[in-house]
Amino acid sequence: MDGLAAVMNRIASIEAIVAPRAPRSAPQTTAGSGPLGTRPGGSAGADFERLYAGALAQAAPLRSAQRLEPGQYGPLQPPSELLPFGNGRVPPHALSSIGHGDHRLHAPAAHAFNQMEAAARAEGVSFGVIASFRDLATQERLAQEKGLYSQGGLAAAPGTSNHGWGLSVDLDLDARAQAWMRENGWRFGFVEDVPREPWHWTYRPA
Repeated sequence: MDGLAAVMNRIASIEAIVAPRAPRSAPQTTAGSGPLGTRPGGSAGADFERLYAGALAQAAPLRSAQRLEPGQYGPLQPPSELLPFGNGRVPPHALSSIGHGDHRLHAPAAHAFNQMEAAARAEGVSFGVIASFRDLATQERLAQEKGLYSQGGLAAAPGTSNHGWGLSVDLDLDARAQAWMRENGWRFGFVEDVPREPWHWTYRPA
């Protein structure tokens, strides 16, 4: 119950920040209104969705992944809340920063990444981020530049990349960081799931 109370308090504080001020007597009866009395497409609604998702992600316990060899994981099943958007079309408000430039991931993956990076730093290990969420246009460009993985290249077919769900990151790893990720990444839900791509890590909690 303490954890639930903390989440509810966090959500209440978020609502207080992003909710528009209105006279107390004014009823919020607009059709299609969300928790803030604004339409889902409004900026306040988008802010609330982003912060709400972040609060839930931070309250959720970390989930580890299975330890398999690259290529043994099979197709990724994207989170149900992302399916309505489509691969490569996840909007910015449905993604969260991972603290490296403008790189973003699906909120639970971003939270797990931040926890993983903090654990690595505590052991003197650091790594950079090369890529995270990729929109469809970027996937199409990379397919032309790098060739399709199925044909010996390095790019997934546009619309099928796990980057397109905000669940994969390409990391800049030295030998020590690569070894750390292989030993510990799965504890935070991140696995090396693609053969020939030791830099590619995907959030696939069991």
